[in-house]
Amino acid sequence: MRFCIFLLVCPLLTSAQWHWKNVDSLYGPLPSSMHVFVSGDSTEGKPNIAYYVSVDMKDKTLAFTTQVGNGKRFTPSQYYEQEDHPVVVMNCTFFEFVRNSNQNIVMKDGKMLAYQVHSMPGKAKDTLTYQHPFGSAIGISRSRKADVAWLYTDSADNYPYASQEPVNAFKDSVLQHSKKEMLQWGHFKKWKMETAVGGGPVLLQNGGIKVTNNEELKFVGKAINDKHPRTAMGYTPDGRLILLVIEGRFPNKAEGATLTQEAQMLKEIGCREAVNLDGGGSSTLLINGKRTITPSEKDGQRPVPAVFLVKKVNNF
Repeated sequence: MRFCIFLLVCPLLTSAQWHWKNVDSLYGPLPSSMHVFVSGDSTEGKPNIAYYVSVDMKDKTLAFTTQVGNGKRFTPSQYYEQEDHPVVVMNCTFFEFVRNSNQNIVMKDGKMLAYQVHSMPGKAKDTLTYQHPFGSAIGISRSRKADVAWLYTDSADNYPYASQEPVNAFKDSVLQHSKKEMLQWGHFKKWKMETAVGGGPVLLQNGGIKVTNNEELKFVGKAINDKHPRTAMGYTPDGRLILLVIEGRFPNKAEGATLTQEAQMLKEIGCREAVNLDGGGSSTLLINGKRTITPSEKDGQRPVPAVFLVKKVNNF
C-alpha cells in the first residue's frame, strides 16, 4: 500500500512547470560563483520568458550594493556606465514620478538612502483617512546572510526596525504617527543590514508561497491576478541570492506573470524567502551590461531612482 501511494505522489513532487537553460556563455565573463538561466516554457498555457541570476553570497570577490539617483532617475544602462560596469544591474523599488522619490527602503554600506512610505491617503469616500502599511524588503548583512522582513523606517534612526512576521496595515484619520505608535503594531527589532532594497509584497516565507498583499496593500482589487512584467529577489537555504525578471505585455510572445505565478517560479528555483519588487515597465536585468528581458516600455528601459548592483571587488 505504501509503495502504491509513493508512485502516485512522486510525480507531483518531482515535476516542474519551468525548465531552465544555463546561458552563462551569452553574458560572460562571469564570476565562477554566478550563473544565468533562462526559461521559455509557457505559464499555464500562456507564452513566457524569464531569466534569473544565481550568485553565491559568500563569494568575497563580489560586493552586493545599491545606488540611488538622488532626486533623478536613470536607466539601468546609465547606472551601468556611472558605476564602472558592475556585473549585475537590476531595478528594485517602487517610486513616484513627480519627485522621482523611492517609496521603499534602500540601504548602502549600512546606511539608509531611502525610506518606507508609511502613510497613504484614502480615496473616494475615504478621502479623510490614511492607510498605514508596513512594506517588505530583502537585506544582506555584513556576514553575507539574507533576510526578508516587514519594516518600519524613520529618518531619525540609523537602522530600520523589522518584523519577521507580516504586519497588518491600519487605517485612521492621522497623517503620521510617532515611532512608538507605529512599533506597537508588531514585534520589531533593529535590522542591521549592509545592503537592502524594498518592494512588496512578500512572495515566499519558509519555502512556502504566502503572498502578503493584504497586509502590505501594494495592489488593489484584482490587480494581484493580473499578468505583468515582474522583478523579484530571494535567497536559497544554501546562501545563494536569486534575482528574477519576467518579461511581459507582449501578446503571443511573453505575457508576464501574476504574483502567485511569480512566487511559484521562485519556489521551484529553490528560494526560502522572496519578495516582489517594482515590475511593469521598470523590470530590467542587465548582466555585464547586456539585456536579458525586453522592457515593456515603448522607449526601452524606464529610468528609475534606484538599482541593485553586484560588483567585482577591486582588491581581488
